[in-house]
Amino acid sequence: MAACTQVHRQHGLQTHPRLTVEREAGGTAPVLCRHCEDAPCAKVCPVNAIRHQDNAVMLDENTCIGCKLCAIACPFGAITPSGSTPLATPATFEQHIPLSLLSDVPVSLPSVHPMLSWNAGVRSIAVKCDLCDFHAQGPECVRVCPTQALYLVDDANLDEAIAAKRRQAAQWPQGNLPFPPDETDWGHNL
Repeated sequence: MAACTQVHRQHGLQTHPRLTVEREAGGTAPVLCRHCEDAPCAKVCPVNAIRHQDNAVMLDENTCIGCKLCAIACPFGAITPSGSTPLATPATFEQHIPLSLLSDVPVSLPSVHPMLSWNAGVRSIAVKCDLCDFHAQGPECVRVCPTQALYLVDDANLDEAIAAKRRQAAQWPQGNLPFPPDETDWGHNL
């Protein structure tokens, strides 16, 4: 996630990581944009800041108005409102609201969920995976992942991976599973 933050900062984009990891007792799972074909986030965006481009769902951070509708519409929780600002946005809003007037305005606590967070003078906009569209080597998270747990799948690779899994499954002796199910998986003893 640090690599994601760093590479986006270098390109003048939001520094909030586009990939988060959910940790549960049973393991971990990445939470990131799946670049849906029907893209509910793009359908609800009132300013068309989210659009399809080259088989990906892209977000224009400079067009986003921070309404959070896309984050609400995303079925995977892969869009996060963030309060850092892109380079094209003024560093402060002092020309509109003097900072002296903002000094006594309450701010959201760090524990408040980003969907409910609001801070005066900070422009909160949507942040989602952009597949490091600006990077010739592709997504930075894929490139630097120490365990190669992350990889980019396109339609051709997906069909090939499915076929390989089917061939592998067909080679197992009948009734002999590679990983015997726990009795808890089936709800009874085998």
